[in-house]
Formats: sequence, structure tokens, C-alpha cells
Amino acid sequence: MDHPPSRALYQAIAALIREHVGARPDVGVILGSGLGVVAERLEQATAVPYRDLPHWPVSTVEGHHGELIVGRWAGHTVAILNGRAHYYEGYSMADLALPVRVLRALGIARLIVTNAAGGLEPGYRVGDIMLITDHINLVGMAGLSPLRGANDPFLGPRFPDMSRAYDRELANLARRVAREKK
Repeated sequence: MDHPPSRALYQAIAALIREHVGARPDVGVILGSGLGVVAERLEQATAVPYRDLPHWPVSTVEGHHGELIVGRWAGHTVAILNGRAHYYEGYSMADLALPVRVLRALGIARLIVTNAAGGLEPGYRVGDIMLITDHINLVGMAGLSPLRGANDPFLGPRFPDMSRAYDRELANLARRVAREKK
């Protein structure tokens, strides 16, 4: 898909998901490489393979399972994207924005995104867990943006405030839990 997904499309996909899972999730989690085991923590889980969702980008990366799972976890109804597609796999930014827009149409206002990321800290080792608090959008500097196309106010402002792209309250919670688990 070269053009941004329409509201009708992502709302139709959200309706299809609701038919399969019945529950209304309030938290979304996008799992990156190596974290598929997190999805096993869900109780009363229902999975929908990405291939069953129209226009949904399916990852070709090993370890990205390719399913949306809705279930209960820590008192919340959670929608987990167990794997995701990437720009380097040949998808457009519009393709990559579709799952997040569908999560919003499902009613999700809090989204946790995990990924494998590089860092410049010499003390980091492969497999270390880190909390990303800022980033440089190099792809955006090349003019590629999931915000391209007509703005849909349902999703929020055209140019969101990126000074708060990462929720400080959730980041502080993550730090507190990490200290407790040491």
C-alpha cells in the first residue's frame, strides 16, 4: 500500500479483530526480536494470525511469529503484536503504520514497543535491556513518514509533540521495577 490506510480500512480490521477475540484491549504491546515468550504470559488468550487480517504487513524476519494475541495480563486486557514488519523488508511507511492505527481503533491509548536496538554505551552487551528515552529519526530525515497523507484527527494531531514521545510515567515505572528485580 503506497497511500496511507483510510480510517474505514483500519476500523474494519479492528472490527474483524473484535469478532475473533471479543475483548476490548486497553494496552498494546509490540514485541520485537526474541520476545515472543512474553505473549505466553497472557491468560484467556485468543490469537489471530496476521495473514487473516486484510492488508496487514507480515514479517519475514525469523522469530517474528506474525500474530495478534489478545488476553489478560496483570489486570489489563492486552493486545500483543507478536512480531512486526520492518521498512527494510520492502514495506512502505503506510504499511507499517497500519497495525498501530488498528490498535488505536481498538481503543488502545497506551502502547509499549519493544525492539532490538544498538547503543553507543561501551558497557552495554548483547542482550542487555535498556530503556529508550529518545531517538533520532534518520528515516524521517529522508522524507519517509507514516504521517504522510491526509490527517485523521481520530489518531491525534498531524505533528505530535515529540518532546514527550516516550511516556515519562511509564519510563519511571520501568526503572522502579528494574531496581526491584536486581
